[in-house]
Amino acid sequence: MAKRNLTIQLDEETIRHARVVAAHRGMSISALVAQQLNEMADADERYERARQVALDALAEAADRGAPRWRREDLYDR
Repeated sequence: MAKRNLTIQLDEETIRHARVVAAHRGMSISALVAQQLNEMADADERYERARQVALDALAEAADRGAPRWRREDLYDR
């Protein structure tokens, strides 16, 4: 996969902290940011897949005649 540059603006404290974290992990700030963004994107994809599986299961249950609850049925107010 071709790599491209991305410019971001961060405050001095964040940059200092990123340098320390990257150094402790033996990587550059660029590699650290890339790793974190990839992990976030992967987590988001996993969440969306799980969400769709849950919605599909709910729809399937409703199609089989599962009860449909109303808020008023579940909470006494």
